[in-house]
Amino acid sequence: MPLVEIRLLEGRTAEQKKALLGAVTAAVQGSLGAPLESIRVWIQEVSPRDFMIAGVLAADRRRETEPR
Repeated sequence: MPLVEIRLLEGRTAEQKKALLGAVTAAVQGSLGAPLESIRVWIQEVSPRDFMIAGVLAADRRRETEPR
């Protein structure tokens, strides 16, 4: 049974997440030949306040790149 966990920063729409889950499911099925019923894919969302990139909180990076 293939198990796939995807970690993303919060902020994607429900439609984007559904599309991602479907695409990953199809990729696993196509590449491994696994039965569709056996494939499990889920998303773990991480708050930008709880994730740091190169010493800067992702929330702070977002603020720096937002148009003013």
